[in-house]
Amino acid sequence: MKTYKLTAFESDGEKLLDQPFQANNDDEAKSLGIKILEEKGLLEKTHRCTSPSGKLILFHP
Repeated sequence: MKTYKLTAFESDGEKLLDQPFQANNDDEAKSLGIKILEEKGLLEKTHRCTSPSGKLILFHP
């Protein structure tokens, strides 16, 4: 499994979430990232999920 990083921000730049999580691949990481954001009520906030190699998997401005 690989470690992905999920981050969410307030519009003023305040970090609301900075959470690493494990996934088998990029598709699974995207699904898990969305699920985590939904559970925490952060899906509509600015967020991103990056892979261990720095690839952007999920992004919402």
